[in-house]
Amino acid sequence: MAGLTPNTPTPTNIVVHARSRELVVDFSDGASFHYSFEFLRVNSPSAEVQGHSPDQAVLQYGKQNVTITDIEPVGHYAIQPTFSDGHASGIYSWDYLYRIGRDHDRIWAEYLTDIQTRGLSRTGNEAPPPPKKSGCGGGGCGGGHGHGGGGCGG
Repeated sequence: MAGLTPNTPTPTNIVVHARSRELVVDFSDGASFHYSFEFLRVNSPSAEVQGHSPDQAVLQYGKQNVTITDIEPVGHYAIQPTFSDGHASGIYSWDYLYRIGRDHDRIWAEYLTDIQTRGLSRTGNEAPPPPKKSGCGGGGCGGGHGHGGGGCGG
């Protein structure tokens, strides 16, 4: 059986290499792709990462040392890995795995450019961005000073 698209090659072998943090998938057309766990995690097809439209995508960072702790088949068309950071909602169809394997170099280069442009890193050691200021002269409202709840002036 093919993936979600009838002409997509199907995996003939899937191997998780825990020590090198790599998933290797061999496909029925002879293609073989090596995916780092980090690459799979930051490109998860889940709505949590991709959003429900391209402008809702959430750039993932600090995932360089993530591992896959479990991997489950999803019917005859996909796998669903569980990552060490708790992410487990990505369903990687054969179509998706084949496409990101084929386009790996371009996808990875774009990712590295995106995190660098935003001042983020693969290790996640950067300081978090400062909180957004809103309302009441830019200082926020009623938060975090031990004076009780929200509301302005009160």
